Order: sequence, then structure tokens, then C-alpha cells
Amino acid sequence: MADVYLQKLARVLVHYSFKLKAGERFVIRAPEVAAPLVRAVYREALRAGAHVYPIIHLDGMREIFFQEANDEQLSYTAPVEQFVTEHFDAGLTIWAEQNTRALTRIDPARLALYKRAHAAQINRQMQREAEGAFRWCGTLFPTHAHAQDAGMSLADFEAFVYRAELLDEDDPLAAWQKVHDEQQKLVDFLMQHDEIHVVTPDTDVTYRTGGRKWINCDGRYSMPDGEVFSSPIENSVNGTVRFRYPANRDGNLVEDIRLTFRDGKVIESYASRGLEYLNMMLDRDAGARYLGEVAFGTNYNIQEATGHTLFDEKIGGTMHMALGASIRLTGGVNESADHWDLVCDLHEGKVYADGKLCYENGRFLI
Repeated sequence: MADVYLQKLARVLVHYSFKLKAGERFVIRAPEVAAPLVRAVYREALRAGAHVYPIIHLDGMREIFFQEANDEQLSYTAPVEQFVTEHFDAGLTIWAEQNTRALTRIDPARLALYKRAHAAQINRQMQREAEGAFRWCGTLFPTHAHAQDAGMSLADFEAFVYRAELLDEDDPLAAWQKVHDEQQKLVDFLMQHDEIHVVTPDTDVTYRTGGRKWINCDGRYSMPDGEVFSSPIENSVNGTVRFRYPANRDGNLVEDIRLTFRDGKVIESYASRGLEYLNMMLDRDAGARYLGEVAFGTNYNIQEATGHTLFDEKIGGTMHMALGASIRLTGGVNESADHWDLVCDLHEGKVYADGKLCYENGRFLI
């Protein structure tokens, strides 16, 4: 990733996404391959006066951990992590893999145990976010592995990421502020409605969001961003959804997912590939068969799937639904150790809000 774009991204993250102030505690979590971006953000955050605490993981450590750790170790949360969760003001997660399939042969039960054991910590972080006491943002540093998953060269993938993050704009901070203003109109509209009905050639589903908040994802929650989301009333989801975009979770690829909901719960599931893994995910805990999030992707600089949720859920002209934990900012109450985003194409779809057409062929009509 060219230095000029790293510097631009660092400025966007520090001064727009986080709006870091002098004296704030700021944690950066990243693998070593993302070191160039870590350095750029570290420098910019120090210049802003923040107290910066980087946590860097060496390549291969996660794989070793899940291979070797016993159940007690899988369930352990270090006191320093608990302190960060309770007392820091902001946190950046940088994803970057040298091998996106490194965990494919790890027993899914071990991964599930780890996630269940750390669910309370994640829920506490989301609670602090909802209270306005903590800001979190996630981004991705381009690597050959991610480029390969996307079917691109590294140079092409980097250019794709720059465009998605609006870093090719003369003033990226102003460009993201414009995104905020445009998406706020969508949020204001959706907040006035309750029942959402989504119809495509192979999807027909309804859900309700009355009393819940719609959130404007405008670069403050992830980078790139570009979505509006809420949490559905847990027992309100009914119908069938086909998720045409592949889903990659912990190195497990699941394709052509179809789910049928009744009174909020998944009662039928299908996948052309990875069905066993899909069903295991659905059976992980009591909340795994319910939706924790519903959203519309609005980033039209992203128009192709990459195999990474950070980008795919933002594709302009799509919606996504997340199985599992609600995001507390919305007022959702579904609890689960997981939150798994699945993407549905709406380029041939229609969306009705309380019976009125508001979205057609990949675009809002308001």
C-alpha cells in the first residue's frame, strides 16, 4: 500500500472515524503484516495527543493458539484485555492475513468455545459503545492473500481498497462527511417506518424495526464504510432469503445460502457448499438462529465480491442480514457468541416500507 495512501487513511481514521482528542486512550490491534499501516496510524494518533497502545500479533500465532491451547486456555481472558475493554476510549482493529485459510482445519468446536468464552467481553464493549464511552472501527490492510481471495493482483486490490475508502478523493475527510449527510436521509426515512418487506426473484422476507434505531455507517464504524443498519424485532422475521454472495468464516467457505424464517427463527437452511458448517453455526447457541442485524449496503464504489465481509456487506445495491448477536446501538436484544453477516443481491429487488415502495433495482427511491 503506497505511503501516500497510508498517510491519507491514517488521517481519515484518526481525525474523522475516531476524532481522537489529546489524553484519550487508544488501542490498535493488528497482525505484523499490517505494520506499515500501524506505523502511520500510530504517528498520526500521537500527533493528536492520544495515549496509544499497540497490540501486534506475530504471523502464525493464532493458528498455534487454536492448535495447542487446552479448554482452560481457550476460555481465558487476560486481565490487560479486560482493562482495555473497561477503560480505553477508542480501539482500531486492522485485519490482514497472509493465509486466509489458516484456521480451516481447526476443529470448529474449539473456535466456538473460544467465542462463547469471550462473548461477555464483546458484549461489554458493545455496551460501552452504545453508552458513547467507547469508539471502535475496523479496517483492512491489503495483502496477497486477500487479493487472491478477491481474484485480483495485489496492485488491483490495493486500488480497489483506495476507491472503496474514498482515498482517491482530493479531501477524503470531506468526502466521508458527504456520505454521512446523504445516508442520514435514509436513516431518517427508515426511522419513520416499521415493517420492511424485501422481494427479489428468489427472496421474499418481512421484518419489523419499529422502536429500534437505524444507524448511519459513514466511516466511523469501519473503513471502508457505506451502509445503514438496524436490529429487527427478534420474533418479527418471516419468509425466505437467498444469499448469493459467498460467505467466508474462519477459513470455511459457504456458498448459495438459503434460509427460511418463521417468527424470527431459522427453520430451514440450505447451502450448495458448506452446509454442514452452516448448520453447525446455526446450532452454536440459542441466539444463533435469530437475526441480530438487518442492513442495506450503499457504497457504490464497491461492485464486486471480495470474500471479505468488510467490503462485501457494503456493496451498493445489496442488503445483508447477520445471524446472532444484536448490535446494542440499535436497541436489539438478541444474544449470541457470534455475529455472521450474509449478503443478498438487490439489483433485481424491491423493498417496501410499511407497504410503500422505497427501493428498486439496487437504489433507494427517496
